[in-house]
Amino acid sequence: MLSKEDNELITRVGPGTVMGTFMRHYWLPGLLSSELPAPDSDPLRVRLLGEDLVAFRDSNGTVGVLHNHCPHRGASLFFGRNEECGIRCVYHGWKFDAAGNCVDMPNEPAESDFKHKVKAVAYPTRERGGMIWVYMGPRQEPNLPPLPHIEANMLPQGEGAIFMSMRECNWLQGLEGDIDTSHFGFLHAGAIDPDEMPGGTFSKYVVSNRAPQYAILTRDYGTMYGAYRPAEADSYYWRIAHVVFPFWTFTPPGPLGAKVAAGAWVPIDDEHTHQIGFSRMVAGLNRGRRGDMLPRTSSPYGRFHWAANADNDYQIDRELQRSNQGPDGYTGIKGVLMQDQAVTESMGPIYDRSQEHLASADAMIIRTRRRLLDAALAVAQGGQPAPCVDTPEAWLQRSGGVVLPRDADFVAATEELRKPFNAHPEIDVAALVGPIPAA
Repeated sequence: MLSKEDNELITRVGPGTVMGTFMRHYWLPGLLSSELPAPDSDPLRVRLLGEDLVAFRDSNGTVGVLHNHCPHRGASLFFGRNEECGIRCVYHGWKFDAAGNCVDMPNEPAESDFKHKVKAVAYPTRERGGMIWVYMGPRQEPNLPPLPHIEANMLPQGEGAIFMSMRECNWLQGLEGDIDTSHFGFLHAGAIDPDEMPGGTFSKYVVSNRAPQYAILTRDYGTMYGAYRPAEADSYYWRIAHVVFPFWTFTPPGPLGAKVAAGAWVPIDDEHTHQIGFSRMVAGLNRGRRGDMLPRTSSPYGRFHWAANADNDYQIDRELQRSNQGPDGYTGIKGVLMQDQAVTESMGPIYDRSQEHLASADAMIIRTRRRLLDAALAVAQGGQPAPCVDTPEAWLQRSGGVVLPRDADFVAATEELRKPFNAHPEIDVAALVGPIPAA
């Protein structure tokens, strides 16, 4: 459990908060390139870390991310005219470029130099692999940190995919669900009979022993775990995963070495989160079933919102649940992603962790919370640099499952499989994973 005070520290992300200040030292994946499809296309409302922003792509294709309120008298720049390399507030015509400079102030006399004294709050952006990244921290051009090296976001065009959805709860609830490996055998596979699973598959091992043991490691970049359970008489099935500051997860479904993926839990604000998944498309691996999304609205909460949600009980099928058959029979909720969505949102917008009762299966969650709190407090109180900000290769992690001899050191034995940008054509994904859908 966490004290109420620590729970506040680790969950709150607005301006001036300990965790919010910490996260602002890092580049944030903020919006998809496709959301600003062309120069001078429509502006987009975005909310990040509790701040209301407006994003636009100017006439040259440069992306600007500005505070929502015009610095003149606070009208929303969302209603602005995106034209001729800037966004023009329709209230009085003040115009700002992508860097926030006021380039025109037509309601002032021609001889006035007041426009040179006014600047909109603007955050630097970068674009890579279909994602627009936003930096909201203290450093300025040209001394910004490098973008994190996310392997799945650095692939040749056409090989990578980005998935984005909104979760109506605090970012930490989503992240902790990603690193809670023991829930897989219940929430996603609780109705699966081990005798129905093909021998020698990860699916067989997961449902044959639903109480894995853990090896938890502290790393410069955050935390790492190996969760292991019996495979064959002389081997263990290991599920290896990482958390990298400030909110990145590298999860274990899929074979280590073949899986190239990363997840980010980007806070919209304290009670809303964007789940962003980067992945390399691999036949037999990207099988997580996804539902329909509601039509987009212009609200910052109207992007990537599931049709199955709390208002309709995530479209739970009680007859399916009573049947206790198939991959969705344990919950009656269809699909791994929606099952995760339902349970983490059901905890409330921000769960009070002083009320929980943690067990040995929560060892990775305990260690990760401590790492996050210690790192954020060190930045806030001791002036320490945010870990790995200038070490972009810290995010070059691979995760996944592997079968190892029982006497193997799981870190040493998987060193080659965990190296980025390496192909492993010898890995038969479908044969290893088995029939249980992976997230």
